[in-house]
Parts: sequence; C-alpha cells; structure tokens
Amino acid sequence: MNRSWSLFALLLLSTVTLTGCMVIAGIFKAGVWVGVILVLAVIGVVAWIASKSRA
Repeated sequence: MNRSWSLFALLLLSTVTLTGCMVIAGIFKAGVWVGVILVLAVIGVVAWIASKSRA
C-alpha cells in the first residue's frame, strides 16, 4: 500500500512539474513582454479576488 502511494505521489508531482515547465517554455517562445503581461494579469486577478473576499 505504501509503495503504491509513493508511486502515485511521484506521478502527480512529475505531472505538475512538467506542465509548469512547458508553460514557462511557451512564455519564453512568445517573448518576454508576453510573460510580463501574463504575470501582471495574474497579480491583478489575485488582488481582485482578495479585495472581493474582504468586502
């Protein structure tokens, strides 16, 4: 049971990590300014959600 849990955790971790790497590679292919715009958009969405949760 413990071995299958470890295998599942490793598979999940590798899936998340590889997907993140592919996203970052795509951003660099598109250009640095696209990456900057995406980061600012994510920060804006997080700030908007935080302001809505306080109200």
